[in-house]
Amino acid sequence: MRIGHRQQMEVSGLLRQAAAAEIMPRFRRLAPEAIRAKSGPLDLVTDADEAAEQLIAEGLSRLFPGCLVVGEEACAADPALLGRMAGVPLAFVVDPVDGTANFAGGLPLFGVMVAAISDGEITGSWILDPVTGDMAMALRGDGAFAEAADGTRRDLRVAAPVPMAEMVAAVSWGYMAPDRKARVLPRLAGLGGTQNLRCAAHEWRQAAAGHLHLLVYNRLMPWDHAPGWLLHQEAGGYSARFDGSAYTPLESTGGVVATPDRASWEAAMEALAISPG
Repeated sequence: MRIGHRQQMEVSGLLRQAAAAEIMPRFRRLAPEAIRAKSGPLDLVTDADEAAEQLIAEGLSRLFPGCLVVGEEACAADPALLGRMAGVPLAFVVDPVDGTANFAGGLPLFGVMVAAISDGEITGSWILDPVTGDMAMALRGDGAFAEAADGTRRDLRVAAPVPMAEMVAAVSWGYMAPDRKARVLPRLAGLGGTQNLRCAAHEWRQAAAGHLHLLVYNRLMPWDHAPGWLLHQEAGGYSARFDGSAYTPLESTGGVVATPDRASWEAAMEALAISPG
């Protein structure tokens, strides 16, 4: 099942509703007991994550009867849910608050991310910045754009290719194996600049809008990267996994590198000594 323009705007409205009702009223107002660790101290969940995911999941099920909703927090409770995506005509992956550590710390760098997946293929993307109300959207084959809170729209386009020494990159190395980390980190000095926003939503948006040349991610949970991947793709970018294969939301390992074009991808892979292993 493909998403049409009317449905695209309905999902956009749903995410804005979740941000207004469940996320922003809690920003910088979270009681200590409203912040909890999941798998460890760096993996947080808040009352806002859970309430926003419930509102979004209920709304998607209402808009698309019979769809599968795969939320980050639902998968934390039931990991088997993730494996069901491959066999359904329409699924949505939901990250209700991407950048939870930033949100919990009062830093205004977090986002709401949703992707539509039709028979294993990413067909729709939404990334909302709840602080500014700016929504980035894409439908497969239809380009990417951002819509401000006042309805003003602008097309998204990746940056022009530049040499490695001029590339600005967001490199998420926290989940890299020690040997890969030891290879990659010293080589970052050869780039024009690096950043780590602790928020894939904003990093993918920055790349799609032409403000970052290179993204490197080692762990590929679909709610973190499926929305941004399509946004970047429709903005004219190129990406592939560490072994050169195409990114797929059905795989959570293998890493991904995103650049303005294939030549930049090949240059980044060589310069940073990223390998499949």
